[in-house]
Amino acid sequence: MQDISRFEQMRLLGEGRGTSRREFMQYCSALAVLMGMGPAFAPQVAHALTKKKRPSVIYLHCAECTGCTEALLRNVGPFFDELIMETISLDYCETVMAAAGDASHDALLKAMNNPEGYICVIEGGIPTKHGGEFGKVGGQTMLQLCSEVASKAMATIAMGSCASFGGVQAAAPNPSGAKGTNEALAHVGVKAINIAGCPPNPANFVGTVVHLLTKGMPKLDQWSRPLMFFAQTVHDKCPRQKHFNKGEFAPSFTSKEAKQGWCLYKLGCKGPYTYNNCPTQLFNQVTWPVQSGSPCIGCSEPGFWDQYSPFFSAIEDGPDEK
Repeated sequence: MQDISRFEQMRLLGEGRGTSRREFMQYCSALAVLMGMGPAFAPQVAHALTKKKRPSVIYLHCAECTGCTEALLRNVGPFFDELIMETISLDYCETVMAAAGDASHDALLKAMNNPEGYICVIEGGIPTKHGGEFGKVGGQTMLQLCSEVASKAMATIAMGSCASFGGVQAAAPNPSGAKGTNEALAHVGVKAINIAGCPPNPANFVGTVVHLLTKGMPKLDQWSRPLMFFAQTVHDKCPRQKHFNKGEFAPSFTSKEAKQGWCLYKLGCKGPYTYNNCPTQLFNQVTWPVQSGSPCIGCSEPGFWDQYSPFFSAIEDGPDEK
């Protein structure tokens, strides 16, 4: 049988589940635009997603709910199986790997000894109090494990707000001393890319991986988030902003005004203070919280559990309503 290209294999795989080559290229074009590169960059995105040599990825889980992985599992472009079979080589991930016990530890050591290096992804806050004793995996503290793996990685991605800033584990009184990746691993010189969100949009993770493969380290903001995804506030692109500008605020979630698309600021929306691309990059190209009738809770901002709760109450000294 004549050999076919990797791209052709992916096209056939996609068509088997209802995704044509045209649709795949449309996704690549959309991802290129999301990355701020323009649609002309789509062929390079397609090449990065389908090239034969796939980068090794070690995916570590710390103190979290696994919601970030759940979001990634539900990604539709590429599908998760395509992502790990065609784009990256997911060599270690406790949530989806079949191996357990010594076999899983052996897989981790093998991945760490890959002569071509690896990308480390961390999900969850890292407990640091009492030497990290509040969180262990395979007899090692999460702090020890992440320090060892991330310090040797060619790049580290903090997946979600827990890994980025500590998340709910770091909320007061924070008994485990949970911290985000960069704070917890500063002693070993780790500088992670923060894909903040609770959970983050899987497209932002895929876009970051593609950028690392094609252009290297992306430009980051003061919180180490990629500017290509976190340069504007949710409020900047919110379709309800016109009602905010007119001073039209929904009085309740069940009101006719809420159903007519009036602003949710007085119902607790933190969009004016939150940097993320939710309004323009829908979850799985379908929806996002405000479109579904829920206010933004500021989940991609540092310390949002303490700073922005209760979530359905407006910030008293908020922006001018007129």
